[in-house]
Amino acid sequence: MINGAHIVLYSRDAEADREFFRDVLGWPHVDAGRGWLIFASPPAEVAMHPTDDGAAHELMLMCDDLDATMEELRAKGVEFAQQVTELRWGRLTAFHLPGGGELGLYQPTHPRPEA
Repeated sequence: MINGAHIVLYSRDAEADREFFRDVLGWPHVDAGRGWLIFASPPAEVAMHPTDDGAAHELMLMCDDLDATMEELRAKGVEFAQQVTELRWGRLTAFHLPGGGELGLYQPTHPRPEA
C-alpha cells in the first residue's frame, strides 16, 4: 500500500535550497548522510490538470492566509517572483529559491479533501 510521496526539487544550488527549507521555512528534517537533508512536508493534495504540451509537474505550497505568510517570509528575506493573482480557485503568488528556482504559494479557496 502506498503510504506517502517523495518530492524531488532539482536545483542549481541544492545546498542553498536545503538551507532555505531548514532555516527559513523551518521544515522538520533528517540528515540522510553527508548533509543530504530529507524534509517532512505538510499535508498535500494531488490534482490532475489537462495539457496539450506533454507531461509536466508542479509543486505549490499552500497556506491559510497568504498576506500573513508573505509578510512572515519577507521578514526572513524571501523575495517574491510575482504579484498576488486572484483566481477562481485561490490566491496565488510565487517566491524565489536561493538555487534559482521558484515555488508557487497559494491560499486555496476551493474545497479541500480530508487527509
